Order: sequence, then C-alpha cells, then structure tokens
Amino acid sequence: MSDATGRLPRLRNAHSHMWILGVVGIAVGAAMMILLPQLKVASTSVLLFAGFHVLGAIVLLSSAWAVGLRRWARRLAPARPAKGYDFGWGSGWMNGLAIAALVALTAAVAIEIQWRTLWPLAFCAVALAVLCLTGAQIMRGFQRADQVVLPMVDLLRGEGSRVLDAGCGSGRTTIALGRVLGAGRIVAVDRFDAGYIEDGGRALLERNLNLAGLSEKVTIATADLTELPFPAGDFDAAVSTHVYDHLGAAKAKGLQEIWRVLKPGGRFLMGVWTPGWSMFAVANLFSLLLTSKTAWRRMAQQAGFTIADEGQFNHVWFVLLEKPSPAPPPASPA
Repeated sequence: MSDATGRLPRLRNAHSHMWILGVVGIAVGAAMMILLPQLKVASTSVLLFAGFHVLGAIVLLSSAWAVGLRRWARRLAPARPAKGYDFGWGSGWMNGLAIAALVALTAAVAIEIQWRTLWPLAFCAVALAVLCLTGAQIMRGFQRADQVVLPMVDLLRGEGSRVLDAGCGSGRTTIALGRVLGAGRIVAVDRFDAGYIEDGGRALLERNLNLAGLSEKVTIATADLTELPFPAGDFDAAVSTHVYDHLGAAKAKGLQEIWRVLKPGGRFLMGVWTPGWSMFAVANLFSLLLTSKTAWRRMAQQAGFTIADEGQFNHVWFVLLEKPSPAPPPASPA
C-alpha cells in the first residue's frame, strides 16, 4: 500500500464532545452510589442498599473507562490484538446507550419503591431504557463482520474500475467494495482524525485490509473530502458510508468535490444517517437534527447529480447518484 499524500494536521472532530457525556456519566454514577442508598426504603433493605451501590459503581467506572481510564490502562498493559476485523469504535460509543438504559431502569425502580404516586414517571423511565437498549443493539451491529456489506446496486462500469472510498475510516466500506471490485483499484481517503475511532483509524485500516487480502489493491490517501487532491474525472465510481452526514455545513461542498473527480457517467453510492425510528433509538431527539432525505436529494441535484436508485440497508439510507454524460452532438445532415 502506498500513501498518495502527506498527513493533514489533526483537526477538531465533530464527536469530540464524548468527554462531556463521560463526565455526566461519572456524576450520575456517583449520585446513584451516594443518594439512592439514602432513600428510606433502601435503608431498610440490604438488597436495595447494596444494589444501588453496585449499579452506581458500574455507571461511574464505565463512564470513567470511556473518558480516559481506558487509555491509562492501555499504557500500563497494552491490549492484545483483536481477532478478526477491528473497526475501532470505542467503548463509549458501543456501550454508552446500554449504560443510559441501566440508569433509566434504576431510576424507574427508585421512583416505584419510594414515590409510587409518580408511577407515570417510572413508566417513562422504563420506556426510555427500552429505547436505549434498542439503540445500543443497533450501534453494536456496526462493529459486526456480517454488516460489512454494501447494497446491491448498479455502481461499477467495468472490471478495471478505479473507485474512490471517500471517508474510509478503518475500512468497513473499503472491504465491502473490495469483495465485488474484481480487477479494479480502490483509493481510500480519510483525514484519519475521527475521535470515535481508535488512533483515528489509519493503523486499523491497514490491519483490516491485510486481513481481507486487499493491501495490494488499495492506495491510502490522507485528505479532506471538501478538497480532494485528485484531478477532475479521475474516478470511475465512488462510495461513502457513515461520513457525509458528519460534514456539517460542508455537505454541499463535499458532494461537489465528488462530482468533480468522477468521470462523466460515473456513479456515487452514498449511505448516510437520516431521521427515522432507527436513528431515534440511537440519538433520541438529536436524530431530528439529521439532514432529511429530501434535503440530501436537493443538495445532490444542485451539485449536478441525477438520482439512479435509493433505499435502506443496515439502518442507513443509501442513494446512488450519477454524473450525467454530456449529450452527444447533433448528427450532421446527410
């Protein structure tokens, strides 16, 4: 594998607020250990008294582990290499919703035993816990090898296609693309600064590509998706999943760059998070802030694309966009 460009400066990541959630988790865990055992009912029950302490300790230690304790522990005793693919999503992202569900269930129990007249509030806490557990299951699915797939669409135009993986991260999409590309080549591009992927993803990408037998087929490039270091019309096709919904105000610019580097007739398969029940389970009310399908279609068409196909896979909305070929010149009169 070769590196097409030099490394970019490490930029602020959209997910750098994880430490805030961790601090909140530590505070909640401490409150569970200190305040809940003081409830009148808990003070008369050894089971409740000990249970609130244990649950609070689990929340506190899990939050501390996700925020920084894990890095400290790894310095003392480096973790063993994982077997199989490792896409690097940290414990905070994989287990955060499960911890939130534990907090909600504990709150429901405390309300039910201490303030029974507030049972509607306990019911809401249970409903929130069920929602968080559903979201946790969806999040953990993103790490599973059986979800390293792409939808079956008419993307490639030939056996020797040159394909861009825009925002490759630790290689989920790159591996899925490599399974169907045949004799083609992949250029995997990322800034490798994602705060939710261990070490930004570069080392994990190289490891995963090696496991998949794709090292000789993939060129890795460090670049920003809004300023791709490739000439116009350099690629036959492009793919991106779980990336363009993270570009904020630069979404339109990112789509314009993909349009620029595609050959006429080239296609771009994009998978993004959009508002819906799956994302509501993962992000709750924050999912309502995600860009809608209608807005994505509008931005794509403004960038110059036509829409060839769309649908859902692995809780993600995908759209297949095409850069139109220029119209043939009119035939000269005989």
